[in-house]
Amino acid sequence: MTDAYTVLARSYDRLTADVDYGRWADYVERHFRKGGRPVRTVAELGCGTGSLTALLAGRGYRMTAVDLSPDMLAAAEQKCRGMDVLFLCQDMSRLALLDRPDAVISCLDSVNYVTRPAALRRTFRRVYQALAPGGLFLFDIKTPEALEGADGQTYLDEDEDLFCVWRGEYSPRRRICGYGLDLFVREEDGSWSRGGEYHEEYAYTRQEAEDFLREAGFCRIKVYGDKTMSVPRDGAYRIFFAARKEG
Repeated sequence: MTDAYTVLARSYDRLTADVDYGRWADYVERHFRKGGRPVRTVAELGCGTGSLTALLAGRGYRMTAVDLSPDMLAAAEQKCRGMDVLFLCQDMSRLALLDRPDAVISCLDSVNYVTRPAALRRTFRRVYQALAPGGLFLFDIKTPEALEGADGQTYLDEDEDLFCVWRGEYSPRRRICGYGLDLFVREEDGSWSRGGEYHEEYAYTRQEAEDFLREAGFCRIKVYGDKTMSVPRDGAYRIFFAARKEG
């Protein structure tokens, strides 16, 4: 198995074709408007191949796109060519932005990929320090219920030139859900190549995330259901957090 998002980078968009990035962008903008402060500059942590980045840049935001994977960033740069986007290859727990954005966002459970609580605490502190006064931090997590539910599950994605199998395994002791994947891709000469990766996500609780935000200095912390402006239901698989820096 190779490092996460190395083999997967060139096929990621095909495997996530069912993700409605337009709906994600609409939801992010709802929070921007709700805050009552103008948002012009946005940093996105865990930008992946830049699908959401490109949409928000196309709507007029000056974007900084951050990701740990050079391969994913290379795909994002291609997608955002000609747009007002700065790309940074960084671990979000060591975030160091060049400017102070009005908002920092992290979507599609990127926060769960920070698999050590100490590193997530550091991430939240870095975000707080990076934000402009009064700035918004918006992110989502997969809940423990979601990750526990993936244990023993097999997921299949395929089209005529791609075949991918994911297998989930949850460790209650480590609070980690690991995903091993096998990826088969048809090359231009008609042959098939095979690659493999291993991904891990940590099962953070709502209370832990709220506590880490408060420790970092955030105020006015609100929790929402999956792309809703209402409180999350019991047993929800994805929840959102919106927190403000004082100022």
